[in-house]
Amino acid sequence: MKRSLLLSLILVQIVAMSCSTDNDSDNNSTTGNNDTENPTSHLQSTGSSSNDLLSSTTFNSMVVELVYVEGFEPSQTSVDNFVSFLEARTFKPNGITVEKRVIVSPGNAPYTNTEIRSIEDANRTKFNTGNEIAVWAFFADGSSANDSGSGVVLGTAYRNTSFVIYQETIQDLSNSAFEPNRSVLETTVITHEFGHILGLTNLGAPLQSAHEDAEHEKHCDVESCLMYWASETGSGISNLVGQSQSPQLDAQCIADLQANGGK
Repeated sequence: MKRSLLLSLILVQIVAMSCSTDNDSDNNSTTGNNDTENPTSHLQSTGSSSNDLLSSTTFNSMVVELVYVEGFEPSQTSVDNFVSFLEARTFKPNGITVEKRVIVSPGNAPYTNTEIRSIEDANRTKFNTGNEIAVWAFFADGSSANDSGSGVVLGTAYRNTSFVIYQETIQDLSNSAFEPNRSVLETTVITHEFGHILGLTNLGAPLQSAHEDAEHEKHCDVESCLMYWASETGSGISNLVGQSQSPQLDAQCIADLQANGGK
């Protein structure tokens, strides 16, 4: 009974702010070029590289630089699920690779969006080169500074090829009795955030039908869709308890990606 009450309180606390996108670009450069020619092409707004990531027109391969603080590495199952998600939705005939690397804790949690950008700027080593597009994924050893009494942030897509997962928060909310399987929760948050980077919803991949949630912009209004706003909220997490896989993209979100160069 005590455990059930504790879980109920946790679920109430994470009703909001569990997913966020930061659409402020760092400069006005354009994407579609490699970083040798354009060293700021990874500093654009979320969703602006939708076509580059989805299609093989400019980039026919992808590398994901997955960086984590020791003790906060995502499960291999979640990484494999992420790659499967990318393979199912993007055209990269020369392949998708993930390069994992551990770093020392930055030591300043909870993290502001500015601090997350600074961590990337100090540690990112993979950039667009030739026909390969690079993605940065950071798994943090702390929570978001945007957490509040009414909600927590589990992940943020904050640049055109960059996202952060607040892994400490995910670990605190998974794998115990009455909580989701950790790999299922990790996969849900990772793929949801990357969905924003791919341009969903109405964030770089133009809408092919009216399915953006009027009350929660840049999210799908289909409750069963991965891009539904509550996928990572209290109600969404409770729905993941006992599940063996994360939510999937609905047909309307897939249509948006297909129309912008994806599968």
